Amino acid sequence: MFSTLRFFEGFCLAGIILSLYVLRIELCTPKWRFSMTMIASFVVLGGQLLMPFVVYLCRDWQVLQAVIVCPLLLMMSYIWIFPESLRWLLATQQYHRSKRIIEDILQKNRLEWDLKGTTTKNEIKKIQKPKKTCIVKMVGTRNLWKNIVVLCVNSLTGYGIHHCFARSLMDQEVQEPMLLNFYADYYTMAGIAVASCIALCPAVGLMGRRGGLLMFMIITALASLLQLGLLNLLGKYSAHLNIGNSDTLNKNFSIAFSIIGMFSSHAVSNLSIFFCAEITPTVIRGGGVGLVLASAGFGMLTAPIMELHNQKGYFLHHIIFACCTLICIICILLLPEPRSKSLPETLPDGESYTREPLLQSLRHRENSHLLPQSQSGKDYSRVSDTPLHEVDGLNGASKNGISKNAPILI
Repeated sequence: MFSTLRFFEGFCLAGIILSLYVLRIELCTPKWRFSMTMIASFVVLGGQLLMPFVVYLCRDWQVLQAVIVCPLLLMMSYIWIFPESLRWLLATQQYHRSKRIIEDILQKNRLEWDLKGTTTKNEIKKIQKPKKTCIVKMVGTRNLWKNIVVLCVNSLTGYGIHHCFARSLMDQEVQEPMLLNFYADYYTMAGIAVASCIALCPAVGLMGRRGGLLMFMIITALASLLQLGLLNLLGKYSAHLNIGNSDTLNKNFSIAFSIIGMFSSHAVSNLSIFFCAEITPTVIRGGGVGLVLASAGFGMLTAPIMELHNQKGYFLHHIIFACCTLICIICILLLPEPRSKSLPETLPDGESYTREPLLQSLRHRENSHLLPQSQSGKDYSRVSDTPLHEVDGLNGASKNGISKNAPILI
């Protein structure tokens, strides 16, 4: 019974997180979408840092459960505080509800706008049958489903390999007492997550969504490959390289690569979810982001699976995810760049978000300043002199095409 309640609680929390994420994306303008998302991430990390203090004050797990659930009851008031996404209502052609929300917004802001002529007869017919699109229709698209699948693989790889780095970091401190080890590991992981979110802000601002995702995925792949290959080489050839204390050197390198890998993989996971929310059309945005979040949850499941097998096959587990990072680096190059673009509303809008070839974009930038000169340099080789009798005929014609000397019939 208790496990069923826990499953139901986790299911509801996942739905709340998904709804709040999509609603926040649809309410923001293109300039503030990423900023608001990062502010929300910092709030979540702040709650994660405060959780040990709440646990210390509650002492009993039943009291702790009640303290955690009570703030969730306040979310019931969101139904009356926050309206439905106007963007989603208009994209699904629910004009009655959207018109009511617009009227409420106008009244609260004391604005005047005549809404009587905004609904035509054709739209009135469509009001009776709202167009709601299922996520399954994504399969019939040409580019959209590929973009979502690439982001799902990125999210799965990011969360999966994050556990591999975390496990390598924890194994270095097994000899310490359990209580100190728990708090050290917890705050180390939380601190790395905070640093990752801080680094995301300037990276995405300078390189864009695709460039930032590619950079952090390359760092993740390098940290993983160096941890798997370099440490084994140092242990194998330590005698030939005259390395005295190879165990200490391997331990230090392993800690450094684990911290770097956790840092970059956390950035990859967060940016993949945000990327999907920007390129998925409004009519299926909840389903698209839900698929990426489900892939992230599947990546998290690899941690307890390894625990059940007593860490057997852990090295192979890490190698598989390291190979996935190399595949993701190639696939990220196929994604579009949604920075400073409006959100797509329908499936055709999502299909229009395609990757522009690099050489074509460079040529377009180089030739953009030459456009006025190319337009002025027209070909006049076929233009010849007009005969004089044709010129006289043209001069005698009026603007309506009637000659001045022509007889006028009354």
